[in-house]
Amino acid sequence: MSLSIVILAAGKGTRMKSAITKVMHKLAGRSLLEHVIETAKGLQPTNLTGVLGNGADQVRPLLESKSVIEVMQYEQLGTGHAVMQATQQFATTSQVLVLYGDVPLTQLSTLQQLLACGGEDSLRILTTKLDDPTGYGRIVRNSAGEVICITEQKDADQQTLAIDEVNSGIMVLPAKWLAESVEKLTNNNAQGEYYLTDMVALAVADGIVINTVCCEDNAEVAGVNNRIQLADLESHYQSLKAEELMISGVTLADPSRIDIRGKLTTGTDVTIDINVIFEGNVSLANNVEIGANCIIKDTIIGEGTVILPNSVIDSSTIGANVNIGPFARLRLGTVLADKAKIGNFVETKNVNIGKGSKVNHLSYIGDTDMGADVNIGAGTITCNYDGANKHRTVIGDRAFIGSDTQLVAPVTVEEGATIGAGTTLRKTASADALTLTKSVQKTVTGWQRPVKKK
Repeated sequence: MSLSIVILAAGKGTRMKSAITKVMHKLAGRSLLEHVIETAKGLQPTNLTGVLGNGADQVRPLLESKSVIEVMQYEQLGTGHAVMQATQQFATTSQVLVLYGDVPLTQLSTLQQLLACGGEDSLRILTTKLDDPTGYGRIVRNSAGEVICITEQKDADQQTLAIDEVNSGIMVLPAKWLAESVEKLTNNNAQGEYYLTDMVALAVADGIVINTVCCEDNAEVAGVNNRIQLADLESHYQSLKAEELMISGVTLADPSRIDIRGKLTTGTDVTIDINVIFEGNVSLANNVEIGANCIIKDTIIGEGTVILPNSVIDSSTIGANVNIGPFARLRLGTVLADKAKIGNFVETKNVNIGKGSKVNHLSYIGDTDMGADVNIGAGTITCNYDGANKHRTVIGDRAFIGSDTQLVAPVTVEEGATIGAGTTLRKTASADALTLTKSVQKTVTGWQRPVKKK
C-alpha cells in the first residue's frame, strides 16, 4: 500500500500581520510547517509534496532541507485547487493523505489511526467535535450515520450550523480516483473557491466508502490564523510536554513555566526549576538538577550534575557530578569531565576541562585543553585571539593559576606549575615551579596587527 502525502502551505496568512509567511512562524522553536513535515515523515510515505504559493521563497529552503517535493499554486483558488497542483506527484500511488502547513500538533498516532480506519479504496476524514464550531465545515450525515457531504460555514443553513462535528480538513483519499475526480470540482459557492471538501459529495455519488475518525483533542486539528491562536497552541504544546516529563519521573517546580523547543531526554529523579528553556537535543541523566532561568541547548548532562540559576549552556558535553553557575555561560565545544566546577560569571568556549578542575569566578577560558585537578583563580583569561587567528592554551594536571592572570596563547602550563597572581604568561611555565611576571608599561611604535591566515 503506497502512500503520498500532500501538505498545503500556500496561504498568505494576512491575519498574522507579518512579513513572515504563516507556515514559517515558530511554535516550540520550530516552524509550523516543520512540525507537520516531521510528523508526516513518521508515516514513511512514498513521496511527500509541499504545495507553495505566498512566501514560497521563505518556505523553499525548508522543503529542500527535508527532501520534500515542491509544487507551486500560483493562484490561491482553494484547497481543491491546491491539491490539483500535486496530481502528478500522487497519481501513481494508492492513497493520498492531505495535511496543512498551519496545523502543527496532529499526532502521528492519530494519523496512523486515520489510515487504518478503512481500505485504500475508501475516503477517510479526520473530524472533531467543538463546543463552538463557528467557521468550520460541518460533517453532514444521513439517518444511518453515514457521511454524505461537508458543508462550509458560509454555505450552511441553520440546521447544518447546529452540527457540532466538524471537518479538520485532514483526509485520506484513493489516489487514482482523486486524480481523475478532482477536476470535477466547481467553485459554485460563497467563496468562489474549489473546496477539497466537495470531494466527499463526489465520493458518495461514486459509491466510495467514507469512514471517519473523531479526534478527542481539538488542538490536534487546530490551525493557526493569528498570533492569539499561535500562543494558544504553544501553551497547549508545552503543557503536553510538561505532563510527559512528570509522568516519566521528572519534578517540575511549576509545569506552566518550562519551555521545550526540541527533544528533551531525561533520566529518573531529575529536578527542573521555573523558567528553564531547552532547545535542540538535550539529554539529562539521573539526578540532574536545573536551577531557575537557565537556557540549555544541544547539550548532554551527566548524572548528578547541578546547574545553578541563570546559566546558559550551548552545544556542550557535561560529565557526572559537575557543578555549574550561577550566571555561567558555556559555549560551543565545551567539554567538562566528572566533578569539574564552573562558577559564577565564567565563560567557556571550545575547551576540554579535566576531572575535578575548577574555574570558580569571573573568568574566560577559551580554546583550552585543561588537565585534572586544576585550579583557575578569579579573573583569569586565556588570550586565545590575536586579532586574526585563534590559538590554544594547554594546562597540565594540578596546575594552579593565580587570580587576574592572562595566558597569551599559544602557551603551555606544565603539570603542577603555579602561576602567580597578575601574571601575563607568554612562554611555557615549567612543571612544579612558580612562574610570575612583572611588566613595565611601554609603547612600541611601528607595530602592526597580525593578519588572518589563508
